[in-house]
Amino acid sequence: MKTFERHLAREIYGATLLVLAAFLMLFSFFDLIYEFESIGKGGYQLQHAVLYVLLLVPGRSYELFPVAVLIGSLYALTQLARHSEITVLRTSGAATPTFLWALMKIGLPFVLATFLIGEVLAPLADKTAQQIRLSAMSQLVAQEFRTGLWVKDDKAFVNIRETTQEGGLRGIRIYQFDQKFELQTISEAERGEFRGSDMWEFSNVTRTTLRDDGARIEHLPTLSWRSGLNPDILSVLMVNPERMSILRLYRYIQHLSANQQKTDRYEIALWKKLIYPLACLVMMALALPFAYLQDRMGAVSIKVFAGIMMGILFNMLNGLFSSLGILNSWTPFVSAVTPSVLFVLTASAMLWWSERR
Repeated sequence: MKTFERHLAREIYGATLLVLAAFLMLFSFFDLIYEFESIGKGGYQLQHAVLYVLLLVPGRSYELFPVAVLIGSLYALTQLARHSEITVLRTSGAATPTFLWALMKIGLPFVLATFLIGEVLAPLADKTAQQIRLSAMSQLVAQEFRTGLWVKDDKAFVNIRETTQEGGLRGIRIYQFDQKFELQTISEAERGEFRGSDMWEFSNVTRTTLRDDGARIEHLPTLSWRSGLNPDILSVLMVNPERMSILRLYRYIQHLSANQQKTDRYEIALWKKLIYPLACLVMMALALPFAYLQDRMGAVSIKVFAGIMMGILFNMLNGLFSSLGILNSWTPFVSAVTPSVLFVLTASAMLWWSERR
């Protein structure tokens, strides 16, 4: 790596890590304040809230990494421009393609870090956080296996094969035990719908009651069941696509396709997981034109503010195009890649304009 590239890398890495740390502390503070409302529910105490917020940090890092890279790169390049280092490099023959190539090489560790956090660390930490919160606030304990989601609800064990986007359940089994933890009934239902007030209504139910003199089987069109489970908890534990790994998303898409169900939401999430780490490179390219702008008093703060606004806009566009893609049945790849493409075009236009000046 050339001397100027090493110098540029040190400046960008230092500024980006500082910005990311500041964002994480800010968001963690707000998360902790939000959790204060839940302290006292069940066995949920301050130590549970602190641990829960800490476990959310990897997920926050994944969401904020491109924005931190944008602001960090923008700040570092602007500082170099203020000290005329960019001007010296350009007069020494370092053209825009040279700067872009250097930034792309510097940005590769950011891409790798974002991918690994989003694929390995964040899903595991987020799932652990939700398990801790759920276990502390109620008697529910959940774990997911190949056979679906298993939940302990008081003295019942519930197996859920899958959930729908509307929050319904399919393929439910409930194993009910008594005070001595002896199996009393096994209920199997085809579907389940949440009716509010902790009440579920199951349809096409087969209930097996175990007695001393044998087993009695009943077929019921509907069955009401009261539980601490609700669609919000299930969306966190089982089918929230933004919290799935790429492999899990792919397998779930295959499963839905085999059962002739809509997969748009999950395909968009899959493409976003693949494309999102590359947004770090897009952000670095977007920061370069700011280094070419002539320095003025207060220009650094203005440029950093512009970077924050562009980062917010990028996150908003990511969510907007995902929702539009689902509503309008757009091609999942197009829905996922459009925000990044728009920012690449913006960066290209800004570079062209700064070169023309």
